[in-house]
Amino acid sequence: MKNILFVLSKPPHSGAYLQETLDTVITAAAFDQEVNLLFLDKAVFQLKKHQQLSDTGLKDTAPIFKALPFYNIQDFYVETESLLENGLSAESLNESVKLISRNQIGIFLKQFNLLLNC
Repeated sequence: MKNILFVLSKPPHSGAYLQETLDTVITAAAFDQEVNLLFLDKAVFQLKKHQQLSDTGLKDTAPIFKALPFYNIQDFYVETESLLENGLSAESLNESVKLISRNQIGIFLKQFNLLLNC
């Protein structure tokens, strides 16, 4: 089994990218891979509570995040500085997250067999 980290850095509702990324995440998990997610930069807004979908025609992805534990995807990592720079806190997110400081990201990444920047 491989230990895979998906690194998300784009904001929510920026096209179909998030839906496609989550489909890939679920597919990897369905094949018994250990899957983890790291949210950087504007991607932290993907986990924000009370998001309002505009008239983008895009699908709300919040229910998909809630379903990820059924695929044994338990760990959502968020860079602490990304939260602070975007005026958010761990309490303002829909999901329980593990915070990682920017200066620890390099060490953190070494534990994974495969890194996918999405």
